[in-house]
Amino acid sequence: MFGALALQSEYTDPAARDNEKWSYFITGAQLWIDSDMGRLDPQIREVFRKVDPNFAIVSIQSLQQQVDVNFDERRMLVRLSGIFGLLALILASIGLFGVTAYNVARRTSEIGVRMAVGAGRRQIALLVIRTALAQTLLGLAIGLPLALIVGRLLKLRLYGVSVIDPLSLLLPAAALLFCASVATLLPAIRAASIEPLEALRAE
Repeated sequence: MFGALALQSEYTDPAARDNEKWSYFITGAQLWIDSDMGRLDPQIREVFRKVDPNFAIVSIQSLQQQVDVNFDERRMLVRLSGIFGLLALILASIGLFGVTAYNVARRTSEIGVRMAVGAGRRQIALLVIRTALAQTLLGLAIGLPLALIVGRLLKLRLYGVSVIDPLSLLLPAAALLFCASVATLLPAIRAASIEPLEALRAE
């Protein structure tokens, strides 16, 4: 191995003395190349072998590989956050579907009266959809300002995070509205298919 020319310090502590000894040995080398690292791997090992046959090369990694290793944990947290966000969206859609279906069942007689006085099936379906989407819009009206507050807090703690990111705000909002529309579609079809006489006898 290669020993660096440097001043040595004497330590009384054995652990510090051992660290001092190993600090004067080469633990890494940096190569600036303009080619593929995989193709140059044998040549790099051959050059070091010619310098010292006993020189042990543990690994050869590009700068990007070293950066990726350092950020693997953070990338995993980002992926988990995305998965939890998707699960939250699914649960919200299921909850909205359940609430809408319950409201349709509870308002069966009201739907029958509306149809008896001339309301069409399309109007009944739109009524159910408007009621469900109103709840979703209310949730967005509460959630978007909270998202802006959280964004301001994140900007103080994370580099490169802006307070207002239109894509990060509008994309989840659009996804939520789409999932809410799909979740209310089946209860709306069910409400529109109710027969007026059966609805009036539901009480």
